[in-house]
Amino acid sequence: MMPAQITSTSNPQVKNVAALMKKSRARTEQGLFVVEGMKLFRELPAAWIAQVYVSEGFASDGPMDEVRRVCNPLVVSDRVFAAMADTCSPQGILALVRQPAWELEQMIGRAKSPFFLILEQLQDPGNLGTILRTAEAAGCTGIIMSRDTVDIYNPKVIRSTMGAVYRVPFFYAEQLEETVMRLREKGFLIYGAHLQGSVSFECPDYRVPCACMIGNEGNGLSDSLASLAHQRIRIPMEGKAESLNAAVSAALIMYEAYRQRRGD
Repeated sequence: MMPAQITSTSNPQVKNVAALMKKSRARTEQGLFVVEGMKLFRELPAAWIAQVYVSEGFASDGPMDEVRRVCNPLVVSDRVFAAMADTCSPQGILALVRQPAWELEQMIGRAKSPFFLILEQLQDPGNLGTILRTAEAAGCTGIIMSRDTVDIYNPKVIRSTMGAVYRVPFFYAEQLEETVMRLREKGFLIYGAHLQGSVSFECPDYRVPCACMIGNEGNGLSDSLASLAHQRIRIPMEGKAESLNAAVSAALIMYEAYRQRRGD
């Protein structure tokens, strides 16, 4: 077994990992986030890797040759690694990852006819992670978020994306209404998911440059943002259901856009 290079929870690197796990501010200041597990490590762009840590057990029994082909990991005692990890059953490998930087113009230029999802003040990490994962599967061009949306680098969000966070461009807008207006000025059609929508979500033409706005889990779109939509759309519902989960609503809309864009 390879001897551990870090054996104390008082080690500054261990404390730093803990801060990056728990504090959005630390992630922002350092421009780093943390991923756990071999699947997320395998999909990680090598240029994004800042540092990798493995447990003693992983160093002894895990695919170390595969890891070493990408980087030179630090070995941590099993006890300390368990303290570093955010998951209940750590897989023995975690990485500090450089945050990607996307600009709105860069995202717009990625597709001839872009389709964006715009998120206002989403707070649930699982919702945001699921939306990113679905966005990749449905061919969404990118995600635009209000500054008060949950931190995309939250470990729970990262796990929920299942690696899509590496591949789906995203952008936090300091002033979301201004960003929506910029898209309108560039010829984008803006749709807003709304309980009082005038048409069903299948009706709009998603084949043109467009974006759909999804609001906060409890309150929906704010009045000020909803007023910027060219058209408010609704998802028909039966029974006594008042609304759908934000990630479910986003998935339905993204897959309708995908269906139209495929020509089905």
